[in-house]
Amino acid sequence: MTVAKPNSAVETVVRDLLVELHGKAGCEKVGLTLDSFRVILCEVGSKHAAEGSHAQMRAFFLGLRVDELALARACAAGNNAAWEIFLTRYREKMYLAALRIAREDSQAHELADTLYADLYGMGTREGERVSKLASYTGRGSLEGWLRTVLAQEYVNRYRRTKRLVSLDEESDEGTQFRAPDPEPAAAGDSRLVAATDEVLGGLVAQDRMVLSAYYLDGRTLAEIARILGVHESTVSRKVDKLAKSLRKQILAALGRRGLSRRQAEEALETDVRDLSIDIRRTLTQESAGSAFSEKSSG
Repeated sequence: MTVAKPNSAVETVVRDLLVELHGKAGCEKVGLTLDSFRVILCEVGSKHAAEGSHAQMRAFFLGLRVDELALARACAAGNNAAWEIFLTRYREKMYLAALRIAREDSQAHELADTLYADLYGMGTREGERVSKLASYTGRGSLEGWLRTVLAQEYVNRYRRTKRLVSLDEESDEGTQFRAPDPEPAAAGDSRLVAATDEVLGGLVAQDRMVLSAYYLDGRTLAEIARILGVHESTVSRKVDKLAKSLRKQILAALGRRGLSRRQAEEALETDVRDLSIDIRRTLTQESAGSAFSEKSSG
């Protein structure tokens, strides 16, 4: 995960509010010092509030769920006391959310247990523990963020299972597997590739999950609604809104790259599957903390 460098304006606001936010967050209970919490706040602010005015930055930091942010980041750092608090507060909620998604007890437990390992940070990268909780930014509820991460994990598991079942079925039937098709050549102006990649990459995690499930995996609106725990009509409106918003944003991105309105609209007639970018990778990338609006899932 790339950590944004704090700018002086963000650091100034954090310094002014640090003692207040440190106390409000209950950092001492989870082993976060003033300096360690300052680093966390600067990281979050540099990603999501650096372009605002001084007053807007203050409002941003005061609006954070700093108690949940401190708990999540202390867990990510390996603080056992914080992890015990986390399990007490969220273990049952995570299981119930997993059950609502999987609709079967054993699968729900397996889904939740898989996520526990990722949240605790069982893996390492370059000698450092890697925890999904390090991606939580406090901009929305931790419970809502966990629901979205559970939903994404369920979709990922579904994809893996679907691929394995499909392969096994074809193998049992004696199918001769041909060599994979070569990568498609770039279609049209390379600026369309860059614009599309930019806009898709900027989507929040839940929106990427919805688009990936609907357009790439062929999930129905009802299935996605059940995963997210919302009404089917809510997902329908979301998909429609996302499609319109993406078109508008890509047109704007193409305009910034020198295309006229007509050229941009003609470029958008290109089938997205012909673009020389990995749409699936972009929509399913693990970047819940890099533009992740937990408010949309809270």
